[in-house]
Amino acid sequence: MDRNVDFYTARDLLLSHVSPVSTEDVPLTESVGRILADDLYASENVPPFDRSPYDGYTFRAADVETASEDHPVTLRILEEIPAGAFPTKSIVPMTATKILTGAPIPEGADVVIPYELTHFTKETVCISTPLSSGSNIIRAGEDIQKGQLLAKRGTLIDTGLMGTLASQGITNPRVYRRPLVGIISTGNEVVEIDMPLSAGKIRNSNRYTLAAALKQISCEPFYLGIAGDSPDKIAARIVQGLTQCDALLLTGGVSVGDYDFTPVAMEKAGVKILTHGINIKPGMACAYGIQHDKLVCGLSGNPASSLTNFFAVAQPALKKLSGRNDFLPEEIIVTLKNEFKKKSPATRLLRGKLDLSDGTVTLICPKDQGNIILSSTIGCNAVGIVPAGSGPLAAGTKLKGFLI
Repeated sequence: MDRNVDFYTARDLLLSHVSPVSTEDVPLTESVGRILADDLYASENVPPFDRSPYDGYTFRAADVETASEDHPVTLRILEEIPAGAFPTKSIVPMTATKILTGAPIPEGADVVIPYELTHFTKETVCISTPLSSGSNIIRAGEDIQKGQLLAKRGTLIDTGLMGTLASQGITNPRVYRRPLVGIISTGNEVVEIDMPLSAGKIRNSNRYTLAAALKQISCEPFYLGIAGDSPDKIAARIVQGLTQCDALLLTGGVSVGDYDFTPVAMEKAGVKILTHGINIKPGMACAYGIQHDKLVCGLSGNPASSLTNFFAVAQPALKKLSGRNDFLPEEIIVTLKNEFKKKSPATRLLRGKLDLSDGTVTLICPKDQGNIILSSTIGCNAVGIVPAGSGPLAAGTKLKGFLI
């Protein structure tokens, strides 16, 4: 068991023990936010035929190569093709077809001109501008070509991918099922949020904070209740959770105090502890373990600490569990918008919000980054990494960081 490792080592250790969950087919309408479980190759071209981008006329470029304002070329109109119809006549020399946006290009035509650049009657159209062959034609496969790799397995289905699946006629894509992640709260001081607060009690905000964080990464939270400060009760909840869930999150009881029983309870439940404590601030107190390939994450009871540790260590592993192929956080360089006055003997993770108001990427960090200050996480979407041994940081300091 490792103690007080850096968060990169702890993160990679967890990743080495995690594999994606099983897959299922879901209706396309319910697939947004899910993780694609198969490589997606195009089975057909999009669009499936050459088509017009305008309402206008289509004809042979060779027929208008001498056209000018002084000497326009007059073409005979054969038919009109609205979108959804198919041409019945081929273009021959000195003829044209009226065509609407999205309609197929008829055989023999190789150019389209918008109607506003012409003079026309019901029978003829006059062209005063020469056009190159191929002008103003959307080619078959211009968007997607048959056989093209559109998305790799492990890709999050967003609006663009959902539309692309629809364009290929895929009604029930195969996706990874949402991992069921149990949440166990510990501590005799914790009560549910709808209970009155008596002396010494606090509301169970961690349950809701972590449930929200799980939903944002395609996991399904499953609340297992408050286990108090009893090692046996906590262990029993862990055993229950491991029979029902794909992974567990616990909050509280992971430090070294007289009532910090979570690591002991984890071992009682048959969990192998991988690391107890991580060398970061906030979020140093934690315990991570594995039982029969199921991840058990013991996080701090302090709200901001638990959330910071979750983003840095647990979230990548849970993303991998959900099938994501981009489970590692996107690393960036950030510039501090405001100064940070504290020293950082250990690696410090600064929660903040990216700001682009002046055209550069800066990180605005709430002044209070304490372990219990949950309100400072509101709106945060990035973390700046302060190296261990750093002193106070001036505004304009550049830091490595990652997106959350």
